[in-house]
Amino acid sequence: MVRLAVMGVGRVGGEVAYLAVSLGIADELVLYDSAADHLNAQVLDLHHTGLKTAISTEKNDVKGADICIFSAGSPRDPSVKSRADLLDANLPVARECTACLAGFSGILITVTNPMDVNNYYLCRTTGIPRERCIGFGGQLDSARFALALAQRGITGFSFVVGEHGEHQVPLFSTLSHYIPEEQRCEILTELRGASMEIIRGKGGTVFGPALHIVNLIRMVAENARELVTCSCVLEGEYGIDGCSLGVPARIGREGIHSIEEWRLDAWERVHMDDAGRSVKELCRKAVP
Repeated sequence: MVRLAVMGVGRVGGEVAYLAVSLGIADELVLYDSAADHLNAQVLDLHHTGLKTAISTEKNDVKGADICIFSAGSPRDPSVKSRADLLDANLPVARECTACLAGFSGILITVTNPMDVNNYYLCRTTGIPRERCIGFGGQLDSARFALALAQRGITGFSFVVGEHGEHQVPLFSTLSHYIPEEQRCEILTELRGASMEIIRGKGGTVFGPALHIVNLIRMVAENARELVTCSCVLEGEYGIDGCSLGVPARIGREGIHSIEEWRLDAWERVHMDDAGRSVKELCRKAVP
């Protein structure tokens, strides 16, 4: 039995709840949203599927969940230059939601942007151990990287580490052959703007994030210990601390089972260090 809590049931949060139940990954739901009419509509829509799932809308029930998704707050729209620009809007939302996490003993998955900063903030302010605080983003960035590589006929394992944002770091050293710096920079620029066409066309990304988040939930529920890139609160890994950043990690019932430290080539090392400095600065603002 898996009780899944979702704080913020907008486009992505609502889709995650639906997919998790319809795929048989979650048996019970706890849904919370500050917009009461929207929350009630999402609950009714779920009931109309005919799926026999117990749904609570009591925010005090969040602390009893096995897995909690934090997806509340303002989404990125065409006027938002980067995910980091959402910090002022969404940090107060994260602060409000910490009350729901008092006594929470499950796995927290942070989705709300700027995700890396919010994951660090929630970990440090709630006292939830870092192993149980997972930031979502690396799987989606890696899938976009795989698509960019396939369009160029390039093969190999596609992983993106670093920030879920402007300072993401596609790993070219895991590919089947050397990629010159000019082409690396071309692909990186493409990845940075990968979501904007979707945002302009329909208001926000839904299918990609939701499917990858539910896959992350599955890894926890099944104790899969599969390797993905996700945001972890670092304490010296990759020579970085004081922030949460995307790194390769194995995910299981305990959350982050282990972080793998891969050798980065010179180009990747420079970009990873830049990501660390940028996100650490934002984390200092969130947690002085």
